[in-house]
Amino acid sequence: MHNEIERKFLVVGEFKHLAYERYHIEQGYMATESGKTVRFRIRNDKAYLTIKGPSTNGGMTRYEFETEIPMDDAKELMKLCMPGRIIKDRWLVKSGKHTVEVDEFFGENQGLIMAEIELESEDEPYIKPDFLGEEVTGDRRYYNSHLMRKPFSTWEK
Repeated sequence: MHNEIERKFLVVGEFKHLAYERYHIEQGYMATESGKTVRFRIRNDKAYLTIKGPSTNGGMTRYEFETEIPMDDAKELMKLCMPGRIIKDRWLVKSGKHTVEVDEFFGENQGLIMAEIELESEDEPYIKPDFLGEEVTGDRRYYNSHLMRKPFSTWEK
């Protein structure tokens, strides 16, 4: 249990050749209300329950609880989730002492590529890789729970 501090960016350049690892992720949401979420995630061969509190400080910080759960339980709980799923590949790229997590979305969010850098404190310096574009930290449209309800493919361009 801890506060998650992260900055989010749109991805505008090539990054895959820099990645040292990749995961496939499918996630569903039991509840999303007032910035709070209950999420079930299957990442490759492991499953997790995550509970997040509302964001503070311009969307950079939020309480997060995450625990691994049995895969069979996760598959059953996914059936109880709200309609819609987030399906994405997560690419891990080193940048100085940080890891940039780049999410390439599929399904109804195809075409969206976002990155997150998790920090120890809100004012911690970090190296911004060239493939990162506009910062979208705090823009709720880019929260996965929002993308599940209003997918990227439905946005006005």
